[in-house]
Amino acid sequence: MIAAVVFDLDGVIVDSEQVWDEVRLAYTEESGGHYSPTATRDMMGMSSLEWSRYMAEQLGVPGTPEEINAAVVQLMLGRYGTSPPLIPGATDVVREVARHWPVAIASSSNPELIEVVIEAAGLRDSVRHAVSSQEVAHGKPAPDVYLEAARRLGVEPVSCAAVEDSHNGIRSARAAGMFVLAVPNPHFPPGPDALADADIVLASLAELPAALSRKATTRDSP
Repeated sequence: MIAAVVFDLDGVIVDSEQVWDEVRLAYTEESGGHYSPTATRDMMGMSSLEWSRYMAEQLGVPGTPEEINAAVVQLMLGRYGTSPPLIPGATDVVREVARHWPVAIASSSNPELIEVVIEAAGLRDSVRHAVSSQEVAHGKPAPDVYLEAARRLGVEPVSCAAVEDSHNGIRSARAAGMFVLAVPNPHFPPGPDALADADIVLASLAELPAALSRKATTRDSP
């Protein structure tokens, strides 16, 4: 039985994956580094410490990982302002789901960026807990952030449904043992091997409440 629902943030609630890509690419090139063809996929889902270290060691960006992280996050906050690019209809879906199940967020974004999105989306009353990969040992595709979200919700991971859009995010939720619903990111679609790890692939987030209801009904039936 589904006891709680855990949402990814970037690419599920806020249309930000391409913003992250643009900001990190521009910062890399302007600082004298080289943005490799695989950098976007490699960094998707990494924690802030992991992607900032990757930029320093693999992309040749000068400065410490801490300095790179701080600079990129400031650029992201500048791009967000008070109006981050929320995905149309996403906040309504989160509110609808929260009427039936406890909801948490498990995100690779930095805590300050998560807070901006929650505030702008008006989801303070719908989201019980928001966990950043910065708060756990390993970013996605490791399961840490999803396991921590389940712990804070007080439920077993196997009783949670996870809503993801990205390759590493799907793998992370699957590694945590959750029931995975994938809404493929149109800008950076997950690979077929990651999609094969999802329990259900949805065409849009609007299909999520009905899919969760069907799953709950199926599991509860004799």
